[in-house]
Amino acid sequence: MAERWTKAEAEVLARTLLRAPSVHNIQPWRLGFDGGRLLLRERRDLALPEHDPAGRDRLMSCGAALANLELAVRVLGYDSRTEAFPDDGGPDVVAVIEAGERSAPSDVDLHRYSAIARRASYRRRFSGRTVSRPEIGDLLSSAAENGVSARPVQDELELTQLADLLEFAAEAYQHDQAYQRELALWTIRDERSHRHGVGLAASLAPPGTLPWAGLVRASTAIPDRRVLQRRLTEETLLVFLTLDDTRHDHLQAGRALQYTWLDAVDAGLAGSVLTQPLHLPEVRSALCEDLELAGFPQAIMRFGYPEGPMLLGPRRALAEVLGAEPLTRVE
Repeated sequence: MAERWTKAEAEVLARTLLRAPSVHNIQPWRLGFDGGRLLLRERRDLALPEHDPAGRDRLMSCGAALANLELAVRVLGYDSRTEAFPDDGGPDVVAVIEAGERSAPSDVDLHRYSAIARRASYRRRFSGRTVSRPEIGDLLSSAAENGVSARPVQDELELTQLADLLEFAAEAYQHDQAYQRELALWTIRDERSHRHGVGLAASLAPPGTLPWAGLVRASTAIPDRRVLQRRLTEETLLVFLTLDDTRHDHLQAGRALQYTWLDAVDAGLAGSVLTQPLHLPEVRSALCEDLELAGFPQAIMRFGYPEGPMLLGPRRALAEVLGAEPLTRVE
């Protein structure tokens, strides 16, 4: 059992945490050490009141970071046990990972861990190569194994309904000046002079068009419903669902989403997350009704084979992730 972490292990853990996806790339987490335990803290000071008023995406981001940490612990050669929102944790501790006995990582863990460095949001059109039914089945299984349902959106009627909702949400956000100001604040224009390692690099998130633009800017092209529906048929779309809508569910959704994403990357696929439309209550409720969803939709993921290279976004400095508890508690 890990009594204390070595400096080399602590650096592996922190760098793995840095590679997790997060809303607007705000990276809302810090890592603490307590003997053999790891404390994943949520940074509530990093708020997006226009995009994420309830902090749902921020907590899902912490769930994705939790998946990365669990993999890193196991790849370092320890069993791991995770407790979400522990009673003995502070108000900002969303999960505690306890390293157990020495144990060799599984092949699945090694494959997922190797995909962490290659995972990035793919905001472009996919190559057109079809994702097979067995591959889709594997993605559904990945989500289910981690406590979350993933529901494919495939038939013509459902794609039409989804196209309508995405078009409605895009127009709403495009004319929301407060939202556009917030998005501009988190968009990095001059990447050469940017030192903080957070935010959306303009070169990685071009104005684009739907559905692959991801975030809707004032300059985003919004095609009509028929064009958008046709584009959606070229993608593999999964809706991630939880049975309830609590903070526990949001954390678990992000964790399952990341494990599924890593499995997709390991299989040669690329992906990106759409949560923006789901923050409009009328869109979220209509999606539940139109698709007859048995749960609460937390995210929509688009998967496909990439047409070009994966481009990685900026990341914080290592010391920032460790916060006020750097390497003083490790050997």
